[in-house]
Parts: sequence; structure tokens; C-alpha cells
Amino acid sequence: MKIIIAGAGAVGFHLADLLAMENQNITVIDTDERAINKVNQHLDVATIIGDASLPTIMESAGVRSADLMIAVTTSEKANILISILAKKFGAKTTIARISNIELLEQPFAEQFRELGVDTLISPQQLAAQEISRLLSNASFTDLIDFENGSITISGIAVGEKSPFVGISVAELQNRYGEDKCKVIALLRSRKTVIPDKDLVFREDDHFYLSANRATLEKITALADQHGRKMRKLMIIGDTELALITCKLLEDTYDITAVMSDENKGKQFLAELNNTLVVIGDPGDIDELKEEGLNRMDALISLTSNSETNIVSSLMAKEEGVYKAIALVDNVDYTHISQNIGVDTIINKKLIAANTIFRFVRRGKIEAIASLHGVDAEVIEFEVPKKKRLVAKTIGELHFPAGACVAGIVRNGEGYVPGPNNKFRPGDKAIILILPHAIGKVEKIFAE
Repeated sequence: MKIIIAGAGAVGFHLADLLAMENQNITVIDTDERAINKVNQHLDVATIIGDASLPTIMESAGVRSADLMIAVTTSEKANILISILAKKFGAKTTIARISNIELLEQPFAEQFRELGVDTLISPQQLAAQEISRLLSNASFTDLIDFENGSITISGIAVGEKSPFVGISVAELQNRYGEDKCKVIALLRSRKTVIPDKDLVFREDDHFYLSANRATLEKITALADQHGRKMRKLMIIGDTELALITCKLLEDTYDITAVMSDENKGKQFLAELNNTLVVIGDPGDIDELKEEGLNRMDALISLTSNSETNIVSSLMAKEEGVYKAIALVDNVDYTHISQNIGVDTIINKKLIAANTIFRFVRRGKIEAIASLHGVDAEVIEFEVPKKKRLVAKTIGELHFPAGACVAGIVRNGEGYVPGPNNKFRPGDKAIILILPHAIGKVEKIFAE
């Protein structure tokens, strides 16, 4: 599959990295020489320095034979233009990153399809929807659905009063059935491990488990016994994401929005109906306390500064706020912030890249997701019609020590397999993999 990516920023780089795992024919275009140099240093893909909207650059990238053009530059107008021109030149499918979510509404979306833009992606809207999901399941730090929720990977922080303190992995899995629930990773003292059944959960652990839909509801009920119903939210920051999130949530929650820019405050007031808008310093904990931080169920930090968001979230936890969600645009920070106490990290660029990857869905890799704070990937493979793979049990396939079969989706139903189960052709196998084991697992599923 020939894929051209316009834009080598965080979205484009992460997307190229994901697609390169499938050995796709990828070309990345950007005007920023430093961004292209970073791609060249880390990824095995073709690159071009130049403006992707210019016909000469498109021609040199081979747009006429492209199966997919993905425009994810920082300019919405450029992405739309690139997609339209690419379709005119012969690209089979086009995807454009946008910032104005009004363009996703009918009839605009249909009009853009007629012009040649097949799919519009808004990182802000996707991030706001993710925040909404996390608030509706407040006991979890991460929720990643595979095959429409047939299998869900969820993250759970073990606090002082957590019902999981003092019980072993085996006890937890036996309680719900080993074919329905499995602990697949544990974050302890900033180290990621795939735990054995004898491991006992301690306070400050952070673990991830896979479960089918029915079992997840039971685990949610257990976790929520010591959780809190989300009612009062404080959203800090004057970013577009903050405004979109307020719009999405204001009819469900009691929201106080805090920002320092008075003009932005007026914009929020004009566009929102049920949100209290306060002008103040989002980075000043005393000001936030004056505005009722101590009475909030959740703090959602959505300023344009990752450091401010992380620090505000940590301070909110110190003040007793039940849940803290932080926007972290610096990809490097996503690997450390949860380790230091932030409940949940939102990176809208990575969310957008993973969403676009799901649109591609080619080859044996069906989907991929990252667990914040955990040095691992969760990858969904399609099981091919290969004798060795379906003839042997999972235990006999000898998955490397850094990999764990988290679940199987078969005919729309999800379950957690044991070592004596077998894959069947057409199964969706969901595997958690530490970085050093990715290549070995790929070979198992290779044709």
C-alpha cells in the first residue's frame, strides 16, 4: 500500500511510525528540514523536504499511484487543499486533519467529500470525546476498546482505600473467570512488568487488565464502591480543546472554567450556556482553591503548557480532588507524567494518529494503542490462515517473555484465552508487547 503523509510533526511522525510496522510504502513530506531529519533518523521511510500542496512535490512523491494521502500539517487550510489536489491527481483515498469541528457537521462533511476529502479528523474533538469517556468511567485511568468494546483494556490506579490492595493477580482473575479477565501489565516504581499470578497488588501500583464487556461492568462496580460520582468539574485553560470540552460536557456536569485571558473568557461566555467562566491564573493553586477546587470531583487541565497541566493536576490531587486529567502535548512527557501521580494523560496528537491508523486497517495489524506511562504497545492482529499458527496452542507458540495475549475477538465475541486455547483463522488477537518483543511477535503473525 502506497501512503503519503503530509506533515512530519507529532501526528505525522507517530502515524508514520505505526504504519512502518506494517512495512507499508510510506513517504513523509514537510517544509521543516529539522522535522524531516528526525524522521530520517528514527524511521525507515522515504522523505521529501517541500510544500506538499505544490503539484511538483506531489508528483515526486508519486501521488498518482497513491492508495492514501494523509494531510496532517498544522494548517487546516493546507490539509484540505492537499487532500483535494491529491484526489484530483489520482490518490484513491484522502484524510485531512482539521481544527474547526463545525466542518464535521452536515452538510459540510458531505460537501468536502464531493470535493475530494474523504475523511476529516479533528484531534480536539477526539480528545474531548476521550475525556468524556474517562469521566463516565472515573475509576479507570485508561479505557481502550477493541472491536467495538468486545475486549477493553482498562487502567486502574491502586490507592490507599482501593479494594485491590492485598489481593493477588490470581485472586482477581479467579473472581471473574480466567477466560473473562486478565491482568496484562503492572506499573510499579516506574517499571513496567508483565506480572505473574502470585503478584500481590500494593498501594501506588498501577495495573492494566483486559476483559470482555460483561466482566468489565462487574469490575467497574467493584472499583466504583470506593470511587466517586462525577458531578463538579473544573476545566482550566483557554485552548480550543477546553472550549470544545466545555460544550460537550456542560449539559451533563456542573463546570467551572478558569482562564487568564479576559478576551478568551468573553468568547467562552458567548459560546457556552451552562458553564461558570472565571478569569484567574490556572497555574495558581490558591486562586483555584478560591474558586472551589476542594469541592471538585475532577480537574481537567487543558492549558497550552504541558508543564502547567501536569503541575496543576498534581496539586489538585494533593488537595483531595478525586480525578485529574492533564493535556500533555509533549510526547516525551506522556511516558513519565503518570508515573509521578497524574491520573490520566490526554495527548490529542497521539489520539488522532491512532484513530487515523484504524482507518487504514491493512495487513495483519488491525489496530494499535499506547498505554500512558507504560513502556508497551497493545496491538491487534488478524490471525491469518497459517497452519502453524492455528494448529498449535497459544502456549506452544512460545510468545516472548515481553508479550502477553490480552484477548481474542471471535465472531464479535470477546474472551481471554489461556495457554491451552488455540487461535482460529479470522480471529482478532489483542497482544500487549514490550518494545524489545515487537519484532518477535510480528514474526509469529507474519504470512
